[in-house]
Amino acid sequence: MTATTDTPRPISDPNAVAPIIFEAIVKGLCVIATYNRVEATIAPHIIYTRHGELYVDGVTIERDGKPPKELKLGAFKVAGLAGLRLTARRFTPNTALFLPSEFKYEGTTLMAVDLPR
Repeated sequence: MTATTDTPRPISDPNAVAPIIFEAIVKGLCVIATYNRVEATIAPHIIYTRHGELYVDGVTIERDGKPPKELKLGAFKVAGLAGLRLTARRFTPNTALFLPSEFKYEGTTLMAVDLPR
């Protein structure tokens, strides 16, 4: 018999990462993952392809539990997101940083947050 907890297990399988990001974008929820050996809380705004690889652009809310000095939209290669897990932390899309009409997203976007009108 095994005990269950309310804490979701981190996802390590690269094929399972993209659906978690899709869910986070649809529900407006942050994700936590290790990227370049740093644990980061990310508000994912868009998932797209570049050179046949999946990328997610998002605002880093925390790095190793601390807020960044400056908010910015970062690009993360999905294959590099280790231990990805969905959180209950909600985010509001950052309309100052995220510009869905940027050329790099043209014809490559799989899913993006809905921006307030």
